[in-house]
This record gives sequence, C-alpha cells and structure tokens, in this order.
Amino acid sequence: MAEPTEKNKMLAGELYRADDSELLAERRRAQQLLSRYNATPDDDPDLRAHLLREICGAVGMGTVLLPLFACDYGYNIRLGRQVFINYHCIFLDCAPIEIGDDVKIGPAVQLYTAQHPLDAHTRRSGVESASPIRIGSDVWIGGGALVLPGVTIGDRSVVGAGSVVVRDVPPDCVVAGNPARILRRLV
Repeated sequence: MAEPTEKNKMLAGELYRADDSELLAERRRAQQLLSRYNATPDDDPDLRAHLLREICGAVGMGTVLLPLFACDYGYNIRLGRQVFINYHCIFLDCAPIEIGDDVKIGPAVQLYTAQHPLDAHTRRSGVESASPIRIGSDVWIGGGALVLPGVTIGDRSVVGAGSVVVRDVPPDCVVAGNPARILRRLV
C-alpha cells in the first residue's frame, strides 16, 4: 500500500508537513482566488458569489462573506444557507470548518483548525496537525472571537465578542470570556 500523502495526513488529523509541494500549490491557488475575491467591488455580487463558490467546498444559498477574507485552502470550508460573515475574518482550514444555516459571524472572527505540537523538539521538526471546527445552525459569534481547533458550537448558541473558545459549547448557551465560559442557558 502506498504511503499516505501529507494532504491525506492533514485531512486525517495526523501530524503532517505543511511545506509539502502539493499543499503549497493548493494554498497558492487559494491565495490567488482570495486576492480576486477581496478585490471584487460591492456592486458585482454575482462575481463575488462565483468566486466564493470556487474558494469554498460548499456555499449555501443566500450566504454573504464580506472581504477581506483569508483562509488556507478553502475547500475544507462548508457554509450553510443564509450565513453572514462580516469583514476581516480568518479561517485556517487545514481541517474541515463546517458552519450551519442562519449563522452570523462578526468582524475579525478567527477560526483556527491548525495546531502545533507541544513538545519543542517535535515542533522544530516542522510538523503540525489540525482538528475540525463545527458550528451549528442559528449561531451568533461576536466580533473578534477566536475559535480554537476541535471545537463544536451547538445550535442557537451565542459567543460574546472577543471570546476565546477552547472547548465545545452546548446548544442554546451564551458563552464569553477567555477562556469562554457559559454565562447562561437560553432555554
């Protein structure tokens, strides 16, 4: 059996080398598309929608993503219907980022799937890994929030502006802070 590629290792959540030639080429492709997307004028929503569909793995109807937007690959991002993503968001999509329907994401929100080894010797070797982020439907993430690798945010939950989400958020909760903690239940 053939040795798994660095891309296969990345997608499986294993340690991989991000400087692999296939991954470098895919990031270059994403950056070229993002350059065009981020330069698209507001008065050309059809072109912007077309480019967003080229960048992302899936984009639901009625979804709006405002520039400037940055990501690693794009193909690992799946956006549901009627998603609104405000200005200056960064989605590091070395693992899947799945966003449900009717989600609101504030400006400068950052979703990070990439992670580096804790052991300095291993980290120096140049390997990293990634864990998926899943955001349910009807979620609101306030501006400047950070969501870290492996986190799932349940349906109808709210993440306060500036929060750092390091663990899963159950459905129907308001969380805020660093690290984000449950402030109240919504039902």
